[in-house]
Amino acid sequence: MAMSWIWMGMVAAAMAYAALHGTGPALSGAVAAGTKQAVELGLSIAGSLCLWSGFAALLRAGGLQKRLAALLSPLLGRIYPTAARDPETMEALCGNTTANLLGLGNAATPLGIAAVRRMQTLAGSREATDEACRLIVMNTASIQLLPTTVAALRGGLGSASPFSILPAVWVTSLLSVSVGLLAARILQKWL
Repeated sequence: MAMSWIWMGMVAAAMAYAALHGTGPALSGAVAAGTKQAVELGLSIAGSLCLWSGFAALLRAGGLQKRLAALLSPLLGRIYPTAARDPETMEALCGNTTANLLGLGNAATPLGIAAVRRMQTLAGSREATDEACRLIVMNTASIQLLPTTVAALRGGLGSASPFSILPAVWVTSLLSVSVGLLAARILQKWL
């Protein structure tokens, strides 16, 4: 709700400025150019998102997600010990983690929501558990091996080497997840 007010305020300020300074035609041209660029960019990354989302669906359909879940279970079991006792929650957590590792935040979101709902059901409460908070931290920090969405954006905007950011992404995502989990652990003890 607050964001809609902020956006409306920005649009109103731009329109008021254009009216006061006689730059209406420039504003109209900028709006038209911006919408055109947004549509072109959206179409350019749609293929990449479809490819990697399809890959995630193939993992699930081929049973590889369950194998990956078994591979990730020891690590995720340490981060989410209560959720590790429920196979359905672990499957959603592993799918969410896999999608994040592939840089597919959009594909990770439904799995993360499913995992949090299962965690709430297991806890018997609608309040966020400590494990649900850790999951939110993990999703926000988004550790990635292949930043496919960012690479698709870079490629769509004309980058000659869209994956040249890999080392920086690996370092920053590992640091952000580590600091986020540490902060969640510290705050869990205080609150």
